Amino acid sequence: MNRTPSTPADAFATLLEGNQRFVESTRLHPNQDADHRASLAPGQAPFAVLFGCSDSRLAAEIIFDRGLGDLFVVRTAGQVTGSEVLGSIEYGVGVLRTPLVVVLGHDSCGAVVAARQAVVEGTNPPGYLRDIVERVTPSVLAARAAGEDDVDGIVDVHIQRTSELLVERSSLLADEIAAGRCAVAGLSYRLADGTVRLVASHGPLELTAA
Repeated sequence: MNRTPSTPADAFATLLEGNQRFVESTRLHPNQDADHRASLAPGQAPFAVLFGCSDSRLAAEIIFDRGLGDLFVVRTAGQVTGSEVLGSIEYGVGVLRTPLVVVLGHDSCGAVVAARQAVVEGTNPPGYLRDIVERVTPSVLAARAAGEDDVDGIVDVHIQRTSELLVERSSLLADEIAAGRCAVAGLSYRLADGTVRLVASHGPLELTAA
């Protein structure tokens, strides 16, 4: 349990195992004791970057049954991407050497609902909320062009497009994926039952036989 995953596939499998424990209410609460807290004081070595929506129901360490020092978490409403997000992810991959980046969206996402409403009604919310909606809008348009107008279907498209955007805009991340040292997994989380579903991937996520 305390072994740190060192490959993209191992890191991905570890997250899925933790999510299964969360769903089944058999969580182990690893790496949450005082001794582990003290051991992390000199430095961190997380095994995954978690880039997710800021929704209060999407607490990464809880839904993947992990603890202190396991996940390098970056969150924005609607998991919208900007330079700060890309820089944070590159720090996790390039400096902390995490082998996995997860893009985590969820059903009934408020940012997607707002962006869809803006497209349908031709209106935008005030203030900086407009910036969030404008960054989600291309995903809404892409989904509608493909015949998908359901909010949760748009969420999947947004996760896919966000995953692609990270690889396209970050040459560091693209190089690490090409070298097999990192992978990107786009996951969709269901609020009611707590499960995650893979909707996008870049790089080696499957475990190989020994």
